[in-house]
Formats: sequence, C-alpha cells, structure tokens
Amino acid sequence: MNNKEKEHSISSLFEIAAALERKWANEWNSHNNMGLSKTHILLLDLLESNGPVRPSDLAEKLHVTTGGVTVLTTKLINAGYIKKTKNAADRRAYQIEITDEGIELLDNAYAHIELMVQRMFGMLTEDEVDTLRKIFSKLLLG
Repeated sequence: MNNKEKEHSISSLFEIAAALERKWANEWNSHNNMGLSKTHILLLDLLESNGPVRPSDLAEKLHVTTGGVTVLTTKLINAGYIKKTKNAADRRAYQIEITDEGIELLDNAYAHIELMVQRMFGMLTEDEVDTLRKIFSKLLLG
C-alpha cells in the first residue's frame, strides 16, 4: 500500500468511527427507557465503585466542569438515585453518594448495556474482539 492509499484508508477510518459513534448513541437512545445519558450512568458507576465522592472529584473523573456535575447530579438527586451528604472530614463540604434506588437503576443499566453490546458486537469472533481491543488500545496510547 502506498502513502496515498494509506491516507485514504485512514481517512475512511474517521468516517467509520464517526458512523459507529452515531450508531452506538442511537442504539443507546432507542432502547434507553431510563431517561438518563451515558454520563449519568458513568457517574452512578463511579459512586458505586468509589463510595461517596466530592463533586470536584466527580468532575475530574468524568472530564466535565463542576457546573456540568451540578447539572448531572441535580437530575439524579431529584429522581432519588443519589444524595448529598456531609463530608466527615470537613463539615462545610459535601459529597455525593449513590442510594439503593440508584444501585437498582445501575443494575438495570448494566443489563441494558449488556444487550446493546451483544447487538453491536455479537457477530464478531473472540479473535476479532481481541484484535479490535488491541487496536483501540494502541490508538489511545498514541
């Protein structure tokens, strides 16, 4: 493959990646009866994994602003999936904690994600999945 052909192939990868991202987003949205974004689910997952977390730490882990965390958490607090609690070390500060309802919602989200992943990747062999994982990892590491 010469440089021109390689350039064209790489260019088409961008188009494919963008199309896959749209397909995955549409897949999530079309089967998402929870009314929450992927970021809401990531936030709940972080809280379940890490326990109570300060909003600034959530912002850092989710790669959003603290204002973005406020928007995300307001919806989850109003729905009863998370709650604000006082920080034991600093009574002036608060942290965000997942509720039992949030854990139940997260379990439902995991089931939804598992079905979605099966629909999107189920036709691939184990070797193909492993190859994709290696390629994506290599691209992320640059």
